[in-house]
This record gives sequence, C-alpha cells and structure tokens, in this order.
Amino acid sequence: MIGPLAHAPVAIVAAMHEELSALLAQMPDEQRVRAAGRDFWVGHLHGQPVVAVLSRIGKVAAAVTATVLLERFGVRAIVFTGVAGGLAPGVDVGDVVVATQLLQHDLDASPIFPKYEVPLMGLSRFAADASMGDALAAVAEAALRDPVALVGQAAVDEFGLRSPKVHRGLLVSGDRFVSTVAESDALRHSLPDALAVEMEGAAVAQVCHDYGVPFAAMRTISDRADDAAHGDFARFVAEVASRYSLVLASAWLATLPSSPETPAAT
Repeated sequence: MIGPLAHAPVAIVAAMHEELSALLAQMPDEQRVRAAGRDFWVGHLHGQPVVAVLSRIGKVAAAVTATVLLERFGVRAIVFTGVAGGLAPGVDVGDVVVATQLLQHDLDASPIFPKYEVPLMGLSRFAADASMGDALAAVAEAALRDPVALVGQAAVDEFGLRSPKVHRGLLVSGDRFVSTVAESDALRHSLPDALAVEMEGAAVAQVCHDYGVPFAAMRTISDRADDAAHGDFARFVAEVASRYSLVLASAWLATLPSSPETPAAT
C-alpha cells in the first residue's frame, strides 16, 4: 500500500512518449525538471502530487529512472504503465495485466545461482504492492466494461476490442522485444504462469524492493508476442494504450486521499 508520506508525489512512468502523452496533457501545472538525461514532469492530477516521466526502453533505463524518482523526488509510490505482449492463453490484445509478481526472464547466472534468481538477493520474483494492484485492477475492470467509451468505436473495430479483460499474475521483463512464435513459445515453456512480457517492470520492482517503496505495474496488451507483434504496434500505442494509461491512472489517483501541496524538486 502507499506509505505514510501523504505529501510526497506519486510517480507515473512509461517507457515511450506515446504511452504518456495523453496523461501529460491533463496536468495543468506541470513543470519540467531535467535530471539524468530525462524530463520529469512535476504537477498534479486529480488533486494528487504527481511526477510523470518517460523512462526510455529497457531494464537499465527503467532502473535509472526509478532511482532518480526515489532519490531526487522522494516519491511515495511508483506505477509503471504502457504495453506488453500477451503470453498466457486468453491474454489478448486490449486486455490489461496488473502484475502481482515480476521476474527478469533473461537473467541467468547459473550454475552459480539458480536461473532467474538475482545474485546475492535470493529472489527471482519481486512482489508488486497488493493494495495498489487491487485498486488498479478495480478501476481497470470498471473502464473496460465500455471499451467504446474508453477508446472510441473506430479503435474498438480496428483492434477487435469487443470484451477486454483484466488479468492478475506474473509479468516478465527482458532486454529484447519478443516478436516471434519461437520466442514466446520458449517463454511459455520456461515460465508457464507468465501472463505477459515487456522490457522494464521487473527492474523497477527490484529498485523499489531495495528502497522499500510500493510499486505496481499495469500493462495493456498490444500484441501476442509473436510474428505479428510489430504489425500495428505504433498505431495501437497511440490510439489505445495511451488512452488506457490516462483513464486508468487518473481513476486510480482519484481514489487516493487528497494530499497537501508538494514543492517541486529543482
């Protein structure tokens, strides 16, 4: 759950500009703070102090971003949003996965350490914050009941978003874009409980674990991580995922108790 520092901001993070642009447009008092080669947008959304940032793609970029959010901005929680490729049966385009655990699928220091285990930590799976996950899943389920209201009829028709669903479970991360049937089949074989695959979440989860700060990941399924994964990716992100990120993050923030004013980091 979100910790006691109610005055501290909440961080909303995405890997690509298109995933965050709609949300930034709704922050009327946003101020840009430049740090670590990134633009951190400090402002308010639904009465909550917020820092929104584009992490860039990949685990190292995401870990750097999370560390700056914690050290410089003192955020009280981090939510990562954006897209992922579906792995498990029934995890389809337009669905939302809210992580309960996160794992790096390309981490292998065996035989010194078990496969997937972070060396010297004794952990391979990092737990997402349960109460944040419950709240995000609840707002997602409410929003997905009417996909036309969420993204418009044209996007529903184009991407077949007839009855999108919310899934809870394992989200796996790695530094490659999984875009072939062979790759996705290999992941399903090695990690049969994995719901979806992306490139940042487990790294942020590890950083938040080290700092003791709540973390949640909420991903929109853009493809099935197969040979067609690249086809309509950019258009889906712009027309569907960006809208999901805005509506779901905003609805979640609106459920939080109002916070006092928070001065921007400089």
